[in-house]
Amino acid sequence: MRYLAIDYGGKNIGLAVCDADETICSPYAVIEAGKGPFEKIAEIIKSENIDVVVVGLPVNMDGSYGPQAQVSLKFATKLKQFIDVPVQFQDERLSSFAAEEKFADVELPKKQRIKKLDAVAAAHILEAFLESKNT
Repeated sequence: MRYLAIDYGGKNIGLAVCDADETICSPYAVIEAGKGPFEKIAEIIKSENIDVVVVGLPVNMDGSYGPQAQVSLKFATKLKQFIDVPVQFQDERLSSFAAEEKFADVELPKKQRIKKLDAVAAAHILEAFLESKNT
């Protein structure tokens, strides 16, 4: 199956995909949250033959859903109106931290670094989802 992971943020949305064998997760793109993201995501789902969307859910450290988790749930609800594939959720605690660690030695201008981090965080979400699915 092919999965598309989404790291939703107020400004940017990081996207990552995996191969059909579910072994390689790759950062795919970063799109702007305010400029028709639902249509763009729907186009990507079709062009990449995506079977399932995985939305990162920023759960609090105690496992509760805070305001940001509610925002992600609302985003996913609206996304479902534009797509014909199932949407699942993955706890994304510390995904941004993990993405920053992967980029620790990469020298990029701050703006480029921030944008790429969103897609890398989405790849981390997808890796965690696939690992949890296979255990």
